[in-house]
Amino acid sequence: MWIILAITLVIIVLVLVVLTLLNRSLPITQGRLTMPGLAGEVTVIRDKWGVPHIYAGHLRDLFFAQGYVHAQDRLWQMELNRRIGSGRLAEIFGEVALDTDRFIRTVGFRRAAQADLETLDEETRSALEAYAAGVNAFLAARPPLPLEFTILRFKPEPWTPLDTLTWGKVMAWNLSINWDTEILRARLIARLGVERAAALEPMYPKANPAVIPSEVDYGQLSTRILDQYRQAANWLGTSRAGVGSNNWVVDGTKSATGQPLLANDPHLALQMPSIWYENHLVGGGLEITGVSFPGVPGVIIGHNAKIAWGVTNGFPDVQDLYIEKINPENPHQYEYQGEWHEAQVAREEIRVKGRAEPVIEEVVITRHGPIISGIVPREEGKDVLPLALRWTALQSGTLFRAVMALQRASNWQEFTAALRDWDVPAQNFVYADVEGNIGYYLAGRVPIRAKGMGLVPVPGWTDEYEWTGWIPFEELPHTFNPPQHYVATANNRVVGDDYPYFITVEWMNGYRARRICDLLESKERLTAEDFAAMHMDVYSLPGRELARYLSALEPEDEQARRAVEFIRAWDFNLTPDSVAGTIFEAVQLQLLRLAFADKLGPELAQYYLGTGFHPLLSAVNAYMGRSAVLLLSLLENETSPWFADAETEQPRTRDEFLLLALDKAIAELREALGEDMSSWQWGRLHQATLSHPLGRVKPLNLIFNRGPFPIGGNTDTVHQAAFVPDEPYAVKSWCASYRQIVDVSDWGRSLAIHTNGQSGQPGSRHYADMIPLWRKGEYHPMLWERAQVEAAAETTLVLSSG
Repeated sequence: MWIILAITLVIIVLVLVVLTLLNRSLPITQGRLTMPGLAGEVTVIRDKWGVPHIYAGHLRDLFFAQGYVHAQDRLWQMELNRRIGSGRLAEIFGEVALDTDRFIRTVGFRRAAQADLETLDEETRSALEAYAAGVNAFLAARPPLPLEFTILRFKPEPWTPLDTLTWGKVMAWNLSINWDTEILRARLIARLGVERAAALEPMYPKANPAVIPSEVDYGQLSTRILDQYRQAANWLGTSRAGVGSNNWVVDGTKSATGQPLLANDPHLALQMPSIWYENHLVGGGLEITGVSFPGVPGVIIGHNAKIAWGVTNGFPDVQDLYIEKINPENPHQYEYQGEWHEAQVAREEIRVKGRAEPVIEEVVITRHGPIISGIVPREEGKDVLPLALRWTALQSGTLFRAVMALQRASNWQEFTAALRDWDVPAQNFVYADVEGNIGYYLAGRVPIRAKGMGLVPVPGWTDEYEWTGWIPFEELPHTFNPPQHYVATANNRVVGDDYPYFITVEWMNGYRARRICDLLESKERLTAEDFAAMHMDVYSLPGRELARYLSALEPEDEQARRAVEFIRAWDFNLTPDSVAGTIFEAVQLQLLRLAFADKLGPELAQYYLGTGFHPLLSAVNAYMGRSAVLLLSLLENETSPWFADAETEQPRTRDEFLLLALDKAIAELREALGEDMSSWQWGRLHQATLSHPLGRVKPLNLIFNRGPFPIGGNTDTVHQAAFVPDEPYAVKSWCASYRQIVDVSDWGRSLAIHTNGQSGQPGSRHYADMIPLWRKGEYHPMLWERAQVEAAAETTLVLSSG
């Protein structure tokens, strides 16, 4: 009895301690605070969703206050983000983070950010400095720090503009391609030979749309890819060896309001806290609302008083790997055009918690970029080729000048002028304005190559494969007031084969884009409610195609016959309660394993099905979801060598192939979900957890994590909820991280929601209060007029210089 009481008492004490730690660091959001460094008074009104509406008389004060507010709500996240970008995770996490730091230091996010810092224009520098001053004003007050700092036992350093620029490089990395698929292609050639490797390159489905319509067949690119594979085999020696989002906009002729409606839902990894932070900024001639990145001034996606915009990843190929020839007598020299050239050498000191001395990483940088051979996967027993990474973000850039200009743009001309400076990551922007105009622009640096398409590593010792410039801004894909009266993008192909420049072959498969276009064309006039339904749409076009083959099967086994009956009755919606959807997903996964995994070997197949090379910096690769396109094309034939048994090479017919996959899927589902097939609901397998970095350690997951929650959709539905292939079926890849619907006819009727809540502190009521709305496809209003804001005010904080 006394033991039970003692244990209970200990638990109560621990709970009280945790609650005390969680509550003590909650920021002051009500009243008045003196803030040295301000030129005037700033009012911060937080509404009942925790969104701050900041009113200032001066632009510098506005960004100062934004930095202060970000630090109040997201200080730990900002600290973690700058440590990711700077390669300083091992300082607080120890040995477990060392390889990640080595990766980051080798690629050189912070070195590249330093180059940007040295070329900043005065307006951008002023905004970054004001923002940093606001963060540091919060730190200077010595507030109780969030719980994460207590657990890890360290204090944050002052914030600098370089920290902001570094995070920009991290986001650019997350949204850039395709260095990893170049390695994958080279390895496929080595294992399969040129012809069979090229056959694994999924083509863009002809029925799926391009953003800029074309009459030219999208499939013509296949022969060029095959040529690239053949060229690669010549110098790789393989002949002897035998990484989502949606946006769309309609003009007034298709809108029930008579003015444009614009929607966006960027798909990024689910996490606690959200990658986004909502802000409404008013002052110094600026009025803008939407989402920002903690650590970065301004608004990234949203609207001002004149225009609105949304973004999706453009997926251009902006990364190439070059095989360098290193001087055997001097590891700091490399060959180029028959001569030895001195490489730049960066000495990186990585401090590791628990070690007395730093780990030294010597980074060799050629004319193409850093040699990354030591940090990429390689096959055992193979020589390490010196691979240098060329990437647009490693050159001095002007991204944040574009961000600042976007805040002020009031029409299409000013909007596109701002996008001229948007260099990396390349993004698909959709646009609407109060004059009734809509438009689209792919903004970013896209390289022009002297030779080749950047599909595989190329020789660096010759000038044959050099970048010769960028696609001119005026010739990047764009449209203004298109004749179809709408624009939609979903990481799909943006141009046809008649476009004069090469952009990429790494487009996502276009099923989401096709569904969005179908829905936009299904009604003459669309409302915000229609857009909200589209955000949550889980209709599976690939599911419909595969179901056609499964429905035609006549299995002998009773369980298999019942599974086929579920498929025949399916409406092709991957809702959380769908049984047929579960069977479809399990069968598709088994088909992919039978067709490819058994023939490629476990490691190579894992990469081919989309798993990335690094859990933090490359969790998935550009093949994610594309192997399904190839699978559906294979099923068009009664026989295929890919249907054959991998061990015996015994041929199989299509029906035999499908029946085997169905049997394996049923066995897997029985083990995971039980004998009762009617209970095999998709949401029981397919679940989303919003994870915090410290939530990986039990029992901290109980404090920091939220979920798991059943969730519908998959990689190819408009409501995208992708899972990593080697960890089916949990949503650990990406999902809608933010949703907005902007009503240009009345800004105050616009809607928004992100995944969890505004605060990064688990003790706050705004840590997870948006999750129920996000899960149900509901929103909160994007308050605009001051009267709206004050009517919904929860707290008001006034900052003054004295």
